Amino acid sequence: MLDFNINISGLEQVIAANINYLELDWKQNLYKKEKDAKSEQINSTVYYKYTADEAEYLSETSDDEETLPTKVKWVAFKQQYFNTTLIAKNEFDKPTKLSTRHPEGHDSLVKFMTASFTIPYSHKPYESFDMSFYFGPNHYQTLKSYELGMEKLVPLGWGIFGWVNRFIVIPIFNFLGKFDMSYGLIILILTIAIKLMLLPLTYKAYLSTAKMKVLKPEMDEIQAKHKEDPMKGQQELLAMYRKAGVNPLGGCLPMLLQMPILIAMFRFFPASIELRQEAFLWATDLSTYDSILDLPFNIPFYGDHVSLFTILMTISTLMYTYLNSQMTAANPQMKWVMYLMPIMFLGIFNNYSAGLSYYYFLANMISFGQQFLFRAAVDEKAIHAKIQENKKKPNTQTKSKFQQRLEQMARERGVNTKK
Repeated sequence: MLDFNINISGLEQVIAANINYLELDWKQNLYKKEKDAKSEQINSTVYYKYTADEAEYLSETSDDEETLPTKVKWVAFKQQYFNTTLIAKNEFDKPTKLSTRHPEGHDSLVKFMTASFTIPYSHKPYESFDMSFYFGPNHYQTLKSYELGMEKLVPLGWGIFGWVNRFIVIPIFNFLGKFDMSYGLIILILTIAIKLMLLPLTYKAYLSTAKMKVLKPEMDEIQAKHKEDPMKGQQELLAMYRKAGVNPLGGCLPMLLQMPILIAMFRFFPASIELRQEAFLWATDLSTYDSILDLPFNIPFYGDHVSLFTILMTISTLMYTYLNSQMTAANPQMKWVMYLMPIMFLGIFNNYSAGLSYYYFLANMISFGQQFLFRAAVDEKAIHAKIQENKKKPNTQTKSKFQQRLEQMARERGVNTKK
């Protein structure tokens, strides 16, 4: 962080009396610094912040320009892992004009960026406009320490995904970083810590799935019995769920609650400068893709290299999908979709951070271990016996609004729902 002042002396007779501002033009060519130029390009743009608002930015994926109609506190030319920011001690006057442009025919350049600031001028014998220049990394804690909102330059995700990264992932990551260990080991410990936090939800989801599994023969029998009238079959299924004390959505909700962490990690690893140029196993840089084979051609939707961590992640995901399919009563016509998604991820993640693919691979392997432990701990025969016992008890559960709507639709079709 460097002080930067514009001092104006003796120009009151030179500048026309009706001119009450000066223009400051700032232009910068951002040179390629990372292994993956395409990823670096889509993570580079112009950020800016009004005095009292959140930081905003121009498009990352296309040429963009904007004229800001109000006063601005700072403007940053941001690359994937570094930025240069010009900060006004008070404010830049309005308007401020910004632009970002993709270079054509310049392999060594990532973006062209420009900013045109308005500086107030009062025609005094001597005036000074105080600013600061920041040159440095997009490191969350460093940027936050200046209390200027510059930490927004680190794209951690919006809403709950950003909260997960700020209040869970980053504190754990920073704490482990103090022990001077390999970042591959840090990611392993981070994964175990997150899995332990999610363990109660994971167990609850497994238990609910196990209950649905032991009820599957009865579910199939009801569906076969009412093949010609699916609505009536649905009503009998709901009635059976209530008597058995089973929630058919019980396995979905715990899994949905885990999604914010999965998506938060998707944003965290590609934005984490700590992983930049950090080697682990065959990966020479965990912040970008790991290539065990460079191809002499480009495969559409895949790339021109082979990432081993991505292959391991894809294989483990397919295995985990197969394991889950044995526990659930998924529609046979929909099973192929469950296997299609990991294949799609093979192409998407091939160009992503090796640290991210490594994390998902570890998460899958730990999930395998959890599944086998749950299978050993959960007695499906005892669950079935408990469900049959629940069926014999009087039904005192309140119907959900969803169940009430289904029964109302059935009654309108002449189906007797009082069973």
